Parts: sequence; structure tokens; C-alpha cells
Amino acid sequence: MDNHERGARKAKLLLGGLAVLVVGLLTAGGIAVYSLIDEGGSGTPTAGPTATGSAKPPGSVSSGSGPEMTPERAKKITLSAPTAQKGGAGIGFPHSPGGAVSAVVHFWEEYAWMDDQRARQQLDVVTSPDATGYIDRQISEVRTLREGAGLPASGGTPAGITFTTTVEAVRIRSMTDDELPRGDVVHIWLSFDRYATTPEKASDDNPIKGDTADFIVKWQDGAWKFTDEAAYVEQRTFPVAYDPDSPFAWQDRWIQVRHED
Repeated sequence: MDNHERGARKAKLLLGGLAVLVVGLLTAGGIAVYSLIDEGGSGTPTAGPTATGSAKPPGSVSSGSGPEMTPERAKKITLSAPTAQKGGAGIGFPHSPGGAVSAVVHFWEEYAWMDDQRARQQLDVVTSPDATGYIDRQISEVRTLREGAGLPASGGTPAGITFTTTVEAVRIRSMTDDELPRGDVVHIWLSFDRYATTPEKASDDNPIKGDTADFIVKWQDGAWKFTDEAAYVEQRTFPVAYDPDSPFAWQDRWIQVRHED
């Protein structure tokens, strides 16, 4: 199954959990992630195989002295709140590793992945001017996903349905750029859940759980900007599968997210 089919299947699963309502909305109203960084320009990257490496991050506990450290046992990373909103995207995150994580997490949780017009407004705000053609490629992916889910290529989220994305954990690594200070370009993987609800049905019987997406952002013009410049894409790495109770996930630098209160 290719990445487009995988993305479409996930969209169908979310809509399928509310099948009766969706059919009604399609009939009555005529309903008018994708991952933003990938080598082939399409689809959502998947996690790599589970690693068996022995290196452990600082602060981990060896098996000889007690339980091994896991993301669940470790301290969570606290997100910064955006200082403003523009075009439907949060902005104003700090120039720090935590600020980069906060910018990416907030964007992905707010991203209009089923609405091509809103998605373009958000991407216009957060995309680097150096990422030529980037926005158009992402909008093409949104439209392809919509078509694969049985919706018109262009349009909004089906009326009456709310999609909620929640990032559970992140993995951040610095990338190199001879013209930028270390830490100004970072590669961030997310592990996230996604739910669909309606006023009549407050719970999702078939949510997407533990999906992954990755992003490259760089500090530019006083903000974290998304990019897919070739020099950075070539430096991408793939993580082990995230599991909150896995010492391998901790060794691979997966950290749980604590959202701001």
C-alpha cells in the first residue's frame, strides 16, 4: 500500500467511525497529512524498525540498578503557548529547542489537514520563503487525501464533524547548516492520535492512534519556519517506533509532551 492509499484509508477510518452521520451530511449538505516533510514529496513517513542500540541518553537508569528509563518514566517536555495567531496558525514561539518543538506541535494540532483553503492560509504563515513550491505540494497532498476519502478535491471539513489531533511524544534532532548556528535547523518527529467527534457523538469508536509525522523547521526572520530544502531532507533520520514503556524509545530520544495549562 503506497502512502496516498494509507493516508486515504486513515481519513476513511475517521469518517467511518461516524458513518451514519457522514452519509446524512453528504446527502443533505453536499459536503463541499499528511506529513509536511518527506523525501518523495507525498505521503506520511512511517517509523523505522525498532532499534537494539545500547547507547542511553543522560539520566537513564541501567538495568542493573533499577527499572530502565522509558518515556513514561521520564520528565515530559512542556510546550510554550503561542503569543499570537495569524492565518489560523500559532506564532511567536521562543528561539530555543523547546520553542521549535512547541511551534511544530501547535501547528500539527491546528493544521486543517482536510481543508485545502484553510491549510494554505496556515502554510503561508509558517513556511520558509526558501522552500520553493512547498506550499503547493502540501495543498496537492491535502486534495489527494480528500479525493481518496471520497470527498471533493477542494473544500472544508465535513459540516458537524470536529477532528482533534493530539501529539503524545516528540523526537528532536539538530541538523547542520554552515551558514546557521547549531540548533537553528531541527528535525522533529511526532507521535500523535487523531479523533473525530460530533455534537451527537462525543467519542470516536475508531480513532487513529500512534501515527507519526516529521517536520523540518529553521529559525528565520524571528520565527520557526517549515522547510523541505534538499540539504536538510538529506539529513533526515528515522526513529524507532514510539512506545511510552519502551527503553528503546527513550534511548532514541522520544520524549512525552506536556501541553500548557
